[in-house]
Amino acid sequence: MSFFELKNTLKPLTALKQFGKKPHTILFPKYDKGAADRYRGLHYNNLDECIGCGNCSTICQNAAIDMVEIEGIEGNKGDSGLRPRVDNGRCCWCALCVEVCPTGSLSLTKDYLYVTDDPDTFLWTPGVDNPEGKDNLSFTSGKDFSLNDFTRVPMREMEGMERIKSFAEVVLGYNEEEARREASRCISCGLCTEVCPDHMHIPEYINAIANGKDDDALKIIYDNNPLPEMCGKVCTRRCEDVCAIQVRGEAVAIRWLKRYATEQAKTSDITYDIVNPVIKEANGKKVGIVGAGPSGLTAAYYLALRGFDVTIYEANAKAGGMTMYGIPKYRFPQDSLDKQIQYIEKIGVKIKYNTMVGKDISFDEIYKNSDAVFMGIGFPKAWTLGIDGEDLKGSMQAVNYLHMINAGEDVEIGDKVVVIGGGNVAIDGARVSKRMGADVTILYRRRVQDMPADWEEIEGAEDEGIHIVPQAIPIKIHGDENGRVSEIEYLLAEMVADDKGGRPRPVAIEGSNTRLKVTAIMGAIGQQADFSFLDGDYEKNIQVERGRFVVNDKQQTTDPKVFAGGDAVNRTADAISAIADGFRAVNAIEDLLMKK
Repeated sequence: MSFFELKNTLKPLTALKQFGKKPHTILFPKYDKGAADRYRGLHYNNLDECIGCGNCSTICQNAAIDMVEIEGIEGNKGDSGLRPRVDNGRCCWCALCVEVCPTGSLSLTKDYLYVTDDPDTFLWTPGVDNPEGKDNLSFTSGKDFSLNDFTRVPMREMEGMERIKSFAEVVLGYNEEEARREASRCISCGLCTEVCPDHMHIPEYINAIANGKDDDALKIIYDNNPLPEMCGKVCTRRCEDVCAIQVRGEAVAIRWLKRYATEQAKTSDITYDIVNPVIKEANGKKVGIVGAGPSGLTAAYYLALRGFDVTIYEANAKAGGMTMYGIPKYRFPQDSLDKQIQYIEKIGVKIKYNTMVGKDISFDEIYKNSDAVFMGIGFPKAWTLGIDGEDLKGSMQAVNYLHMINAGEDVEIGDKVVVIGGGNVAIDGARVSKRMGADVTILYRRRVQDMPADWEEIEGAEDEGIHIVPQAIPIKIHGDENGRVSEIEYLLAEMVADDKGGRPRPVAIEGSNTRLKVTAIMGAIGQQADFSFLDGDYEKNIQVERGRFVVNDKQQTTDPKVFAGGDAVNRTADAISAIADGFRAVNAIEDLLMKK
């Protein structure tokens, strides 16, 4: 027998050395071996924390995750209503889905055994099919080691006490490096698009910016918004409120990225060359538009692109509506608005300035000379305070004050101004007065946290030295011997819980009368539309309820030929909603006139 034959004969005997040693395997299920703390086992999803963004599905290299509807989960703002379903036959448990989950709802567990002869049962919805998984979590998503970037690139601004010296733009904007870095934070979930009134293609243009394709971003933006630079500066950005990243961090700066993309086109000519709009051949139909605010300009722009002959009738010397005459120029510079208006006129929209409907031209003439009419008349008339002394000299409405300042008029306000209200108009009136050299106080009947103004504007006012007195209810304006305001008297209020679950209401404290010396008082408690241009049959045929036009889902009024949008229709009181109204009306007008 050779050496190798002998070795092979004796080799099985070497296994005898294993006798008495602890076995490497276990008797299952009699005995259980625990997994490591960070073991990557089967998935679990906290259904209440999940927002259905689909980031887990997007990143999965094995196409093992689908987003599906499940019973009991309803979609809403910031939640798609979908939840991930995992194909455990495809999953390799790499945990990338967990590492990119923006809310931290998706985890892996220590559970790793699942035996079945039914291949369909390998498709399960974590959290639904294994609710007990919550007690056995292992690999979880933490902010410190997530693949998401939860920190926003900060926006550079002028310092508070420096900016009150002029009307220079406060926000300085992103440079290229900052914009690319901020855009790269977007996970393209699309929740922002759903909540945007105009349903702008937000992930698409942000991804274009992230990839250095600024021209493409501008083209995408102009697909359904002809005033994007305005929105990039003063939009109420509800899209950011539902950003998936903001659940555990800071929302992607959607507004500032839109601003960056639009500011790359320095002039209307450059904008035209980049967007390269396709203007259809004239179709012979005329549309008259009342008001050159955001809704009217939007309707005019897209109707002109589709071959309609469009004329806007604007009462003021410049277009833009409240964005021109209501927003201070430190927020929205004049040249920025001019550039956008010039671009809209460049594609063929005609604007008749200083033409007040009902005075310089009748609504009847516009109606009879047009195949369709769109009304974007806004809310130009301010509500009054309804207290004694409001008719004294120096008592005014903040919206009127802002209009006069933006129109270049001189307004005497003195050195002690009180603004009454808590919305953006009140904040704007206060900050403009500060720039005019006045010491400014805001009186608001509820708490600061209840103020409807944008929190950035409230912080900006405080940074500029404006004093906010919450829970203050004005009751009388006192005047001097010359009939000019001299003092404002108010009562302090306590907040009382609402029995029906609403927000607490202010109740005046008897005997808490307080007086402030003033040289001017501005009311900012709301505005209303002016329907006086509608008379005769138009007043009867075009229905108005609770101060607004009645329209259907196509922005069509009770007169089938007349459409309306903006503040005189919807209650959101922001430019992007007005833009959405105008865009929606375009499709309806085209359907009506072209018999689609």
